[in-house]
Amino acid sequence: MSRIGKKPVVIPGGVTAAIDNGTLSVKGPKGTLTLGLSDLVTYEVEEGAIAVQPANQTKAARSHWGMQRTLVSNLVEGVTNGFVKVLEIKGVGYRAAAQGKNLKLQLGYSHDVDIAVPEGIEVKTPDNTTVEISGIDKQKVGQLAAEIRRWRKPEPYKGKGIKYRGEFIFRKEGKKK
Repeated sequence: MSRIGKKPVVIPGGVTAAIDNGTLSVKGPKGTLTLGLSDLVTYEVEEGAIAVQPANQTKAARSHWGMQRTLVSNLVEGVTNGFVKVLEIKGVGYRAAAQGKNLKLQLGYSHDVDIAVPEGIEVKTPDNTTVEISGIDKQKVGQLAAEIRRWRKPEPYKGKGIKYRGEFIFRKEGKKK
């Protein structure tokens, strides 16, 4: 039994949910998100909550149960609060600047790295070593953060590179004399 799947997803005030034509749409103060529904799981929009149950007792249905409930929870969380990922850049001459729908990174290469920001995602640079990515879709926010981080992963000797805020980088010792 899925411990996560047993709990219904609570719908806060100001948020509406509806199921039609195999999609769940959730509308809230920040926008609207949709999710294609799985045939292995049944969804019920009740008074103030969305219940997710496996359609049958097969192993495949039970394995989808918790994940589908988490996806529904992410929809509700996204339209009420949104999601934010913060990246920190460390290194001499490494900097970032948001320019409209593009993010310009200087990461020690012979050229600047320009990254196009997808629709529905907002990128801010409060200072030149911090990048804040925000939006209502958790998958898009996390994907853009991972693509930015991929350009210069933190290295284990000096810790230079792009890391998530709060991420611990295991540092290796240098040469011993």
